[in-house]
Amino acid sequence: MKLPVPARLLALAVLATLPFSPAHAEAPAKPKVALVMKSLANEFFLTMEDGAKAYQKEHAEQFDLVSNGIKDESDTANQIRIVEQMIVSRVDALVIAPADSKALVPVVKKAMDAGIRVVNIDNRLDAEVLKSKGIQVPFVGPDNRKGARLVGEYLAKRLQPGDQVGIIEGVSTTTNAQQRTAGFKDAMEGAGMKIVSVQSGAWEIDKGNAVASAMLNEYPDLKALLAGNDSMALGAVSAIRAAGKAGKVQVVGYDNIKAIKPMLKDGRVLATADQFAAKQAVFGIEAALKALKGEASQGDAEGVIETPVELVTQP
Repeated sequence: MKLPVPARLLALAVLATLPFSPAHAEAPAKPKVALVMKSLANEFFLTMEDGAKAYQKEHAEQFDLVSNGIKDESDTANQIRIVEQMIVSRVDALVIAPADSKALVPVVKKAMDAGIRVVNIDNRLDAEVLKSKGIQVPFVGPDNRKGARLVGEYLAKRLQPGDQVGIIEGVSTTTNAQQRTAGFKDAMEGAGMKIVSVQSGAWEIDKGNAVASAMLNEYPDLKALLAGNDSMALGAVSAIRAAGKAGKVQVVGYDNIKAIKPMLKDGRVLATADQFAAKQAVFGIEAALKALKGEASQGDAEGVIETPVELVTQP
């Protein structure tokens, strides 16, 4: 039966007021967050990745996660390629622990120019290079200098003024390596120790071992080795044992990875710093998600959101 015109208009008006069927509504796309780390051969970054994946699983309705890492700490070119792949994949946000504080800046700018929100974690991008590119990237991470100073000051209590010490630095072009070395120097110089050598162990066990061996050979009166991360500290412990100086040369590290815990317990390593690897990426992801929502950053005037770092000693 064909309704009269007024009746048909009334029927259309009623339909227009009915709620839209969810079956026909498209759910808004979840943002895709890319986590790009340094070497996954380093236990610290594996722990970081595990923490990020666990967080995404708990908040699966809020975002999707893509995680990538490089094969070793100095594989900067491959990390740049990974970021370029993320740009092509049109991710919404990039959370990056750069392998090099300067070399990654151009590709980070490329990501930002493509409309990707970028958050810097773990190793801070070089402020002057960022400025030269006309960009600012928020940094979410600990005060590495403060953390290393805490470790160094604890070590200083076990030494005598004038004792010789060596510093095994991470990759020298990274800000966190520079800051940790500065923190170690603050503590050693403040306590009157003699820093006889600062050499890069490139964040890796084998290279840390080689540097420690060379220092022990060149400076037979060496009393301590301060390693910029626990991987290099593991290498230093092996070098001390091989040199027949176990118990005679103190070792400290940074990161509090699982592999260092037995050495803290038996004294082969005196102290380390915990910057909470499992939470590092999570802090960055949370900042990226807030930025995607247009929420203001909680950082300082330089865009730094400081996260905790604590001294860890023998349990």
